Amino acid sequence: MLKKGVERREVLRALGEVFRAHGYEGASLTLITEATGLGKGSLYHLFPGGKEQMAAEVLADIDGWFELNIYAPLREASDPARAIAAMIAGVDQYFHSGDRVCLVGMVALGAARDTFAASVDDYFARWQAALAQLLRRSGLSRSQAQRRAEDALLTIQGALVLARARNDAGIFRRALSDLTARLLAGGSP
Repeated sequence: MLKKGVERREVLRALGEVFRAHGYEGASLTLITEATGLGKGSLYHLFPGGKEQMAAEVLADIDGWFELNIYAPLREASDPARAIAAMIAGVDQYFHSGDRVCLVGMVALGAARDTFAASVDDYFARWQAALAQLLRRSGLSRSQAQRRAEDALLTIQGALVLARARNDAGIFRRALSDLTARLLAGGSP
């Protein structure tokens, strides 16, 4: 059972931060109990599948946020410029202007990649598809839209890594600013 006043969403957020800070492999039960404030019994009551279930639910929670705040608005937008601006603002907010690593990206690079391969692939594939659909509606050819959508994800993920490695969140903000202009540029890829 959760402690009185503690919601599952809070537990998932705490778990997400442990996985971001230590990776899936390094997220020990001690670190998890410290971050959540829950004992082992409570954790296993909430997550009978153990750490794998915890990570799967954290990834699903992240996916839910991106579906609501990034993918759906891109798919449903009628104004490409406004939709791209909203995506950039949402990405900036979610990743705390480059100070927060992408947990999905970390999982993709770690030893647990195979365990969560479907979730990781789905996250990136849906983002790229939603952005490519928007770019198609803005007048780009299918290949141009696909290429720009792929470039956008490469830019965001690469900027997160470089900003973190260089301890300079400005790198991320500049990359997002440049990305907006590239996505909205005329027809050549």
